[in-house]
Order: sequence, then structure tokens, then C-alpha cells
Amino acid sequence: MPLWRVLAFATPTIPLAAMLMPVTAYLPNYYAQDLKVDLAELAWAFMAVRFFDLWFDPALGLLMDRTRSRWGRFRPWFVVGAPIAMLATYMLFMAEAGIGGGYILLWLVVGFSGQSMSQLGHMAWAATVAPGYDERSRIYGWWQALTVGGMIAILLMPPLVKFGFGGDFATGIRAMGWFTIIALPLTTLLALFATGEPPVKPHHETPRLAHFVAMLRRGSVLRVLAADICWGTALSVSGTLLFFFFDAVRGIERGMAGLMLIVFFVGALAGAPIWRIVARRLGKHRAMAIAGVCWAIMQVSVFVAPNVLWIGFLTMFLAGLPYASGPIMLKAMMADVADEERLESGADRTGLLFSLLTGSIKIGSMLAVGGSLFLLKEVGFVAELSGANSPKALLTLQLMFCFGPAALALAAAWLIHGYRLDAAAHADIRRQLDARDDAATG
Repeated sequence: MPLWRVLAFATPTIPLAAMLMPVTAYLPNYYAQDLKVDLAELAWAFMAVRFFDLWFDPALGLLMDRTRSRWGRFRPWFVVGAPIAMLATYMLFMAEAGIGGGYILLWLVVGFSGQSMSQLGHMAWAATVAPGYDERSRIYGWWQALTVGGMIAILLMPPLVKFGFGGDFATGIRAMGWFTIIALPLTTLLALFATGEPPVKPHHETPRLAHFVAMLRRGSVLRVLAADICWGTALSVSGTLLFFFFDAVRGIERGMAGLMLIVFFVGALAGAPIWRIVARRLGKHRAMAIAGVCWAIMQVSVFVAPNVLWIGFLTMFLAGLPYASGPIMLKAMMADVADEERLESGADRTGLLFSLLTGSIKIGSMLAVGGSLFLLKEVGFVAELSGANSPKALLTLQLMFCFGPAALALAAAWLIHGYRLDAAAHADIRRQLDARDDAATG
């Protein structure tokens, strides 16, 4: 695909990331500190929505694989999810004081339903557009670059509102919501204009629910999923705790902490092309393993770094450099696994496999948000007290923020190190698939 088509096709990742990132990084802190929602209610709502996702994403993936329409398998779902996500974004980001856990849970369910439809449809659609091993790294590399661009754009909203226009934190949150609501339909149209969806390849067996269990026995699937859970949980833990950590432990107010989070994603944007080059030379799994070790080292360095503002910004930038490797490589590896699965089973299960991947991301955020907030509640942490919390509560917060993500990044590196579907193996799989498809259509 020409670069302009790749970029246009990838633009929906900007609002989809812009919707998802603040839900774990900004909204828990905003609900707790500004809207006075109890931490236990927050933890319950954010964990309960993930139990819904555990069955919703696989069921959605199965439906996508069974879809046959003149517009393709994945594009109809991609389009339908957009207005649902827009409605939930409005209800979550424009919420007023007095809401409780039930309100938050309802609109999280609606929001993640729409987001899953659009994101899963888009992700699986990309796998069909780019069938080659290195081409997938290219597509998902740009995908991740625009994803990070969306995160940076959305994270700029609160600091821009505060330092540029004198607005408060709540106004910045609402600006985030409006950015997503406006950008999502525009980028959806761009992606549809950029490329079509290739016709469904011939297969010998219609995907069924039993395939879900069968795929979980495949070693390559389990490795990718387990690594993705660890990687996603690491980011969600650091994102959930970032504002609590910098406010209560380092004495840095939320506007400045928001700028530091932006610097983290600027580092991720800078790191994306580096990991594509490493993957081309060493393989996707080795690139991700190296990145996991680097991320762990940089995350731990936050614990020992002196409380000097410029050092904090530098540390966050360096910690962001290895982050992009995981989202790029895991999507590309899952697309390769889908080819392996189709060759061996005779069924195209691309949608179902990517639903496992999107589901694993949500498991990570469920564990991160719910678990982190419950633990803070147990040690007596109170968001409004900031640095006046007990030494035990502050130390727990510091250890969770610095060492939790580091341990998870190392676990992801260890898990993916044993992955064996490299460029040569995938090239052989594609050769056999192309020969079989030609024979079936000839």
C-alpha cells in the first residue's frame, strides 16, 4: 500500500486511542478527586466491566468471522461501533457530580462495546490488507505511531486548557471527550476511502464457538496473549497510578504530571521506527523481548531518580522509548498466527484471534485499575489528602507505580522470547496458503 493510504487507513486509531487512554489514566483520578466518587465504587465499576468484555470480545470475533456481506467481514462492524462509542464518550467525559458506580459501569459497558466493534474490526481488517511478514510490521508500525499521536493529542487537552486558557481540570476532561466525538466519524470515513477489504479467502470449515477453546491450546496463541496481558497491564498500572504518584509522592500538580505523561508517549512515538528496524533484523519476538527489558530498567529508575523536574521529564521520555514495541509486534504476530491457524485448520479465524488480543488488553486494564485502586483503599490512601497520606500508603503507591510495571514488562519479555513463528516459518506458511487458495479458486 502507498504510504498515504496506510496513513489514511490508520487514522481511526487516533480517536480510538484518545477514547481509551483517558478512561484508565484520567477518569479514575477525576472521578475520585473532583466528582468525589468512592475508590471502592470506582474499583468495582472498572473491574465489573471487564467481566462483560471477557465474553463480549470473543463472541464479537466469532460473529465477524461468520459475517458475509457485500462490504466485507470487518468493515460493517468497524462502522457500527463508531456512533456507540461516541455516545458513551459523551456520557463518561461530561459526567457531573453525584454519579456512582452504577452510572460509570453502564456507560463503560456501552463505551467498550462500541470501541471493541470499531477497534477489532479495524485490527482484523488490517491483517487482511497486509498479508506479508514485514508488511504487517510496517502497517502496525504506522498504526501504533498514529495511536501514540492520538494519545498525545488527547493528553494535551487538560494542560492546554489549564496553561493556555486558564480552565480547570474538569474543562480539560470535557475537551478530551469532544476531541474523540468529533474525530471518530471523520477518521472512519478516511479509512473507508483509503482501502477496501479483500475478498474472503476460501476455507473448508465455518468458524464455530468450539474453535475458541481449540485455539487456546495452541502455544503461539497463548504466548502472544499472555505477553499482551502483561504488557497491557504494565501500561495500565502506570497510567492509573501516575497522577496519584506525582501528586502525592513527588508533589507535582496534575497539569504538570499530564505534560510528563505526554512526554512518555512522545518517547513511544520516537521509539516506534526503532523497533520496526530491530524486528526486521532480529525478528518481532526478539525486538519485543529486548524492549521489555529496557522498559523495566527505565521504570525502576523512576524510583531512584531525584525529584527534579527536568530529570522527571527525561526519565519519562526514556521509559516511553521501548513501550511502542509491544503493541506493534503483538498485533503483527497475531496476524501471522492467524495464517498458521488457517493453514492447519482450514478455517479463517482472524476475527476470533484478534478478539482474544483485544480481550487480553482489557483483562490487563481490569487488573490494573481495579486491583490498584482496591490496594490503595486497603492501605488507607485518600486521593484528596495528597501528600498528607500515611507513610505506609505513600510507600505502597510508590512501589506499585515503579516496580509493578517493571515486573510485568520483564514477564512479557520472558514469555515472548520462546515464540517460534519467525519470518522464514511465516513465508513457508504463506506459500502453502497461496497454493491452496489458488487450487480452490482455480
